[in-house]
Amino acid sequence: MDSPAGRKVLVIGRTGQVAQALGHAGAGMVVNAGRPELDLRDADSLSRAIDRYAPDVVINTAGFTKVDQAESEAAEAEYLNVDGPRALAMACGRVGIPFIHMSTDCVFDGTLARPYRPDDVANPLSTYGRTKWCGEQAVAESLDRHLIVRVSWVFSQYAENFVRTMLRLARTRERVTVVSDQVGFPTHAPALAGGLLAMADAVCMDGFSDWGTYHLAGRAETDRASMARHIFAVSAVHGGACALVDGVLTANYPTPAPRPLNSRLDTALTADVFGIVLPHWETGMTQAVPILLNELGTA
Repeated sequence: MDSPAGRKVLVIGRTGQVAQALGHAGAGMVVNAGRPELDLRDADSLSRAIDRYAPDVVINTAGFTKVDQAESEAAEAEYLNVDGPRALAMACGRVGIPFIHMSTDCVFDGTLARPYRPDDVANPLSTYGRTKWCGEQAVAESLDRHLIVRVSWVFSQYAENFVRTMLRLARTRERVTVVSDQVGFPTHAPALAGGLLAMADAVCMDGFSDWGTYHLAGRAETDRASMARHIFAVSAVHGGACALVDGVLTANYPTPAPRPLNSRLDTALTADVFGIVLPHWETGMTQAVPILLNELGTA
């Protein structure tokens, strides 16, 4: 097996937050592949990409991620979140390489009073969560040498995410309404990318055997409304737009897809096996907000 410096990582996905963060963090060893070259709905395109790039490990960041839209596009979500990952796992198995598949806190119903451990029982509330859970099972059934990595509340300067949305809203509104009873561990995509690449190195080492499901998330919990207030506080420091935040209960703020109230992911197993502990989410916010302000023209 190659040394870590010479290892090639094929990332499925180009435009999403984690895909872009992996491309930047792994410059020189990461290859991003996506449409039109590669399509999760086309198993042959997945095999062709693996044959073409001959990676040492594959990380799948792609899928149907529009949580509310999945309620009305269940078939498409099934293709991208179940059938595609299954085909990827089988393609990796055919050439004898490990596969890292990203999943989500939405496989849980959020009713536990503590952070969710990887072995806790899944009970998704939404079509998105259900398809991601079925995708996890499809990967596990198709390939022994796999990691399923659940993440939550990912934010960054890349793509669409909660931070970008809040800063955009603050340009035209004096007040925004944000749910205050959904709690989680926000995760900075660049930090997450570093953790995923460390896991990719580990699974390529001779003798690695700790296959299975792990959680990877930022440190310190918060709720959505408090997170929004912090975004605006950082924005104010840089002369950007701000808004007052009115907290509201999830029950009074209906959405097409229900969300778990508790999205906290216990990452102790990841720390024990891989030695990976991601930084406090506020550290990532100090990096992401100024970049987004500059991009949005609010600073």
